[in-house]
Order: sequence, then C-alpha cells, then structure tokens
Amino acid sequence: MRNLLPFISSHPGGRSALTCRFRCGDACFKETPNNSDNEYAGDIIAGAVSRRSMMRAAAVVTVATAAGTAALGGPSAPQAEAAALAGHGHKPGHPHKPAPSGARGLRFSPVAPNKDDKVTVPDGYAQNVVIRWGEPILRGAPAFNPDKQTAKAQAGQFGYNNDFLSLLPLRGERGRQVMVANHEYTDEILMFRGYDPANPTREQVEIAWAAHGLSVVVVQEEHRTGKLGPVNRHPLNRRLTATSEFRMTGPAAGSTLLRTSADRSGRKVLGTLNNCAGGTTPWGTTLHGEENFNQYFANGTTDMHKRYGIGTSATERKWERFDRRFDLAKEPNEANRFGWVVELDPYDPDSTPRKRTALGRFKHEAAQPRLTSDGRPVVYMGDDEKFDYLYKFVSSKRMKKGNSRAAREHNLTLLDEGTLYVAKLSGDSPVTEIDGTGKLPNDGEFDGSGVWIPLATGTTSHVPGMTADEVYVYTRLAGDKVGATKMDRPEDVEPSPRTGRVYVALTNNSDRGKAGKPGADEANPRNSNKHGQILELAENWDDPAGDGFAWRLFLVAGDPDDPATYFSGFPKENVSPISCPDNVAFDAHGNLWISTDGNALGSHDGLFGVATHGDRRGELKQFLTVPAGAETCGPVIQDRRVLVAVQHPGEIDGASVEKPASVWPDGPGKIVRPSVVAVWRRDGRDIGV
Repeated sequence: MRNLLPFISSHPGGRSALTCRFRCGDACFKETPNNSDNEYAGDIIAGAVSRRSMMRAAAVVTVATAAGTAALGGPSAPQAEAAALAGHGHKPGHPHKPAPSGARGLRFSPVAPNKDDKVTVPDGYAQNVVIRWGEPILRGAPAFNPDKQTAKAQAGQFGYNNDFLSLLPLRGERGRQVMVANHEYTDEILMFRGYDPANPTREQVEIAWAAHGLSVVVVQEEHRTGKLGPVNRHPLNRRLTATSEFRMTGPAAGSTLLRTSADRSGRKVLGTLNNCAGGTTPWGTTLHGEENFNQYFANGTTDMHKRYGIGTSATERKWERFDRRFDLAKEPNEANRFGWVVELDPYDPDSTPRKRTALGRFKHEAAQPRLTSDGRPVVYMGDDEKFDYLYKFVSSKRMKKGNSRAAREHNLTLLDEGTLYVAKLSGDSPVTEIDGTGKLPNDGEFDGSGVWIPLATGTTSHVPGMTADEVYVYTRLAGDKVGATKMDRPEDVEPSPRTGRVYVALTNNSDRGKAGKPGADEANPRNSNKHGQILELAENWDDPAGDGFAWRLFLVAGDPDDPATYFSGFPKENVSPISCPDNVAFDAHGNLWISTDGNALGSHDGLFGVATHGDRRGELKQFLTVPAGAETCGPVIQDRRVLVAVQHPGEIDGASVEKPASVWPDGPGKIVRPSVVAVWRRDGRDIGV
C-alpha cells in the first residue's frame, strides 16, 4: 500500500491564495453567506425500503427507455436494478467479459499524478493548443502584444481564463465547428507588467472588462489529425464582454428589483461576469452560468447583499472607481442583474443574449438541459457556495424540432416559462452511522431519497412571505425558507444522455462540521471535506418533471488508500486518485468525465473518466494533467477528440508577469496565457476504445 498523498495547502482544496483572491474574492475565508437554520439532510431520516424502491423504480424506466420498450414494462424492479448497474446490450447466454484494459471509452494508460508544467496526456495521444488568450478573432483586431494591450484590441481577441466550452456543428463548412467559450475572470497581476493592486489604471480596468464574457470562434480541424485551430475573422466569430448589451427575460424582467438609474426598465443589462461552466441545449444554443459575481461589487449595504457574499468595502479590482454601477451604495440593485443563466445563440452574431430570470439567481456553476418525454426542457443547476443548494427548472413549453425560423424563435422562449424547484434530500441510515469520517453505513452505501420543492411558477410564488419577483431575484432566501438541503458546494450538474441519471459534482466544504455549522449527513458524509464527492440522482419513474427522486453517492473523492473514499464498490487499488470534482461531461459510451479544481492531493489538476454502468462501474482513470497553477475546465468529449480549457496557468502565490510560476504554453520568456487544448489519438481512432 502506498503512502497517502499529502494535503499541501491551507486554502480550500489545493488552490493558491492568488486564485482565491481573483477568482472568487476569497469567498472561503469570509463568513459563510448561508446562516439559515433550515434543516439539512442528516435531520430527516425515513424508511430505507421506500428509498430503495424509488431507486429501483427509476432503474426500471432507465432500462426500459434504453431498450426502447414501454415505461414500466419488462423486468421486475430488482431485475431492472441489476440490469441498470450491469450495463446494457448483453444477450442472454453470452456473459460479458470485461476488457482487460478498462471500460469501453476508457481504454488508455492512466496518467500518473504529477507536478509537471505542461499538459500531460496518455501514451499514444497527441495535443495542440487551439487558441490562446489574446489571439485575434474579429476583423480588425491586432496580434496580441501583452506590453501594448488596449481595451479595443482585447474586445476583438479571445478573452482571459477560458472555462466552459461547447462545440456545435457548422453545416455546409466541412471540417469546421463553432466553439463557444466562457471567460470567467481576470488576474491582473498575471496580465499587466508592474500592476499595482491598490491603484489600477482606467486602461487596465477597461482591458479587464473586455477580457471577461464570452467568445464565439469557428474552428477548423486539420486533415488526418485531431488538431483544431481558429478561423480568424469568420462571420460567426463574436466577443461579448462586461460592457456588451444583454437582455433580461422571463417573469422577473422589468421588476423594480432589477431597475437602476441607468436602466429604469429593468430589462437591459451591460455585461456578463464570472461565467463559469454552462450547457448546450438540444435546440442549438449555449447556456452560461454567472458564478462569483459578488466580488465585483463594492459597499454592500443590505442583508440580502450579505446573503449573496457581497462585501461592505472596496473590491479587489477597484472597478467601482471607474463605473458607479459597481458601487452598491450608489446603485444597490445593480448586483441583482448578475447571477443568472445567460442564453446565447451562437449562430446569430447579431442577436442579444438573454439572462433567464425563470431559472433563479445564485452562483450558477452550470446549466445542462434534458428533455421530458413530451419535449419540455428540464435544467439542473448548482449554487457553488458552501452549504447552498441544488435546483432544477421545468419548462412549461415543448421544444419544436427543426431549424426553421419559427422553430428557432419558439425555442428561444422555452426557458422563460415554467417552475423553479430546490432539492431536499434525506438519507436512509440512522444518524448514528454517519459519523463524519466518511465510513460507509451498515447498508454499504450512502443513499436516500429526495423531493423537489417548488419555489415559483411564472408570476406565482410558492414560498410564503415572498413574491414571485423576490423568489427569482433572491432565490437563495427562498431555498432557506423552504428548508432545502445544505450541500458541499454543488457545482456542475449533468444528466446522462444514456440513462437519464443526474450527476452532481460537490467540490468540497472545509466548514462542514465546524462549530456552529452543519455536521456530516448522508449526502455530505465527511466533516472538513477537502476532496468532495459526486452524487447520482435518479428521478422517480425517470420523469425529469417529477417532484421526487432517489439518490446515492457515486464517488467519494480522495486518495484511494484513504478509507474515507468510495468508488461505487470498484476495487480502489485500480483507480486514480481524484480530488475536488468540478466540471463534468459525458462521452458516447455513457462514461462520466470529471475535471478537477484545487487538487488537495499534491498533484496538478486533471481530467478523469469513470464508468457509470457495467461491471466496471466506478473504475476511474486520469486522462490528463494541466500545468503549474492551472485548473482543468470545460471538457468536451467527442468520439475522436477531447477538448479542455486550461484556466489560470501559473496562478501561484508570489507569481507576476515579471516572476512567472509557469512557462506554459509558449516557453520561457513568454507571458503565461490561459488556452484551449485539443487531445486526440495518434492512430486516428476513437478515444479510449
């Protein structure tokens, strides 16, 4: 048995202090915004039989759907559960023999944990940098020069700190796709030579505004390899920044809570901030979650500002000196116009992106839809804060198929009407068996059931004492009032296209079990949780519009040699160490791919694949690692290509432009640049098969 990997940072996960400053405004070192006294999961214990019945019921429909049979037809519930966990497509009389090199899609030699200043990929794989911060993508934009950068130049160049990625088809242009990227935040210390944090210049601030937001870039694949490169100045290429126009839509649009002196309509917003992960819709748009928006606003004055983590003094970047809207003492409603899910039509470069108020306002990590059986989109969402909540939105309108103008216009209204819910989970084991160490309860797994509590439908509030507008704008307070379950930083939430099961990345929670804070419960089973876990959720009868679900922990992350880790029962000596799951995605084989943020095990962050079904369920393998100081973001898993966003390389305490902590991607003497990387097999075959 190898020694446990060391925990090396006093910051949450393995983050540097520099990352905490610029990415989330040192949120983990400030008072936890959620100080409500609502129940948490360990307080609510019900019968184990009913919980397991619900998971089996969900499995019945999962198997029936996968086989193309009628819901509830076919095998009994226990048989269906066994089939769901054993995989699909194996004929009676032909027992499945596991492939010696791993689950299909994961047949590669895992990358060992390391601290190399590069992107490390498996043997037999190649890579290229697709696009770097500052590369020109719009007509007229100049080549990148870090010592002569201007706000006008940056507004035509690829933005900073790429996070979420989406690749969409581009009909009629062979070998090309439309790539959409989020630009979460700026680190001015690593962007500007001689930067003075106490006295930023207007030019530096305006460059930072232009480096935030979104990029739309058409990319071209190279014939006979997996390389991708940008098609500069393509008509679809686009930049949205902190000063671009966005539109508020949905039931809270026009609310007095969204009005400011510059926008008395409450419907027009300048900019999108701190876009983290997102989603791609079945109707061809992209969704973008505004996450740590609180850090951009100074001089918070109300309890509601405090509930959203907004401070009472100056901000790190000092933007309030250059635009009064970032000073809440002058514009108390401006912060209410951030913290939404943004929908973008990447095929229409003249369209105005929309902030969807029906999906609620909080620190959105991501938003990935699935469709009900009758074609209504359901969007699952996490609020990335310690002790905050898991949500979903169920549209009341059906998607129209096709690419006609009428269909596209209709589908752009789908996320404006429906019901917003928050999750309440309960475990099925006695509280005495959940001791905070991560030890499995006597039934052998962390599991239970849950309910979706409605918060608002259209202009109707379901929360006593709150109007519908208040529910949408102050969604965290609504979750408090109805007793939602306090989770360990729910980040990306993705439904499996294969089974419909929903996977929730819970990154970590160093405050779990501290004095005055909620202790461990069955969904969040470790106190001082450094490594996080992934929850698997099955909607009752596989109905994503329903109000109940069963759940269990799919992974409890950390060093496999630590007894407080769990990999769905897969032998732990055969898995890679993983810490702090963040963004997730699926491949065509149903494997879940996990990118990490803040590895607390002494290695650089990376991308991992794990089987979710079959006799290798829980087999987890590391596919790549990223350079020094970087985080792995935005994974896109295609048949023959993996795309990752390498965010904040070199963001290590003490680093600066003059004293870089990384030389990636261009080597010594060049400025460190966040970039997008493509990885493919050298032999041209599919990934992991």
